[in-house]
Amino acid sequence: METCALLCEPLDANGNAVRHDLTPLLQPVSGRGIFLSNFAGDGRQGAAHSGNDLRRRCCMIRVEELTKDYGDKTALDAVSFDIPAGQVCGYLGPNGAGKSTTVRMLTGVMRSTSGKAVVAGFDVAEEPLEVKKRIGYVPETGAIYQTLSVNEYLALVGALHHMEPAEIDERGRRMLQLFAIADSANKRIDTLSKGMRQKVVISAALLHDPDVLLFDEPLSGLDANAARTIKDVVRGLADRGKTVLYCSHMLDIVERLCDRVIILDQGKIVADGTPGELMNSSQRETLETVFRSLTSSEDQAEIAEAFVDAVSTKDQGSGEGERSA
Repeated sequence: METCALLCEPLDANGNAVRHDLTPLLQPVSGRGIFLSNFAGDGRQGAAHSGNDLRRRCCMIRVEELTKDYGDKTALDAVSFDIPAGQVCGYLGPNGAGKSTTVRMLTGVMRSTSGKAVVAGFDVAEEPLEVKKRIGYVPETGAIYQTLSVNEYLALVGALHHMEPAEIDERGRRMLQLFAIADSANKRIDTLSKGMRQKVVISAALLHDPDVLLFDEPLSGLDANAARTIKDVVRGLADRGKTVLYCSHMLDIVERLCDRVIILDQGKIVADGTPGELMNSSQRETLETVFRSLTSSEDQAEIAEAFVDAVSTKDQGSGEGERSA
């Protein structure tokens, strides 16, 4: 399939622009877990997002029966969901549940075993470059070119997105100022602290004004002030019609920030709804307790107590041995 360079539209055999259907397609989900709201429209109850109503209802991320196998182990098992424009969707699960695997497949970094992923109307497997033009990705571990300066790295990212040098300079300068790292713009990235490097990664992900944001633990390494800034940025971008898939283990932040929450366990979706709906339906007071009830087969308090006992027993044994000596 050819692509029109000017419009960035896929073309059919007759040269006509073709886009995937962006009509919301979320269907009721059956099976175990909690599945509540239909999120074809604005997922935030009572929210007054700006922008065209039709655009807000468009499906910007569509996942259909997405599966990833590693040998005989299934990391992601026929997962399906839609996320409309203007929504911040929390994507939660314990370690190994399939969160990062999903995100990597949405970016085109990893191929799925089966199923389909469509981002901003483009099939990830068939048109990965078109998808990459429209996403901003903050990975769990930000891998960046350590020997470049901050400005050089942003210039590289901007050039890859065909931005004008003046636009890269202006937008990059403003972002670095807002992150309070403008004084480090000409420093090599490998000389920066972990938190400062994370700010560079986030700046690079937002530099080309993407329609879809994929955040995997974006607050890692950030101080309290920077974390608050990022939370406000995420909410503000969603209010302007951006779509955000937000992966995190910080459930208190997800509860306050996200319009909707999807919870994975062992590669399957076990809950999908607003934070309030999930708490009300399960009669839990916090999203954390909802999460624990759906994903943990053991009593975490008992595990913690046993762990403390194991440490204390070791310490007591060492003390008795020393006294005997």
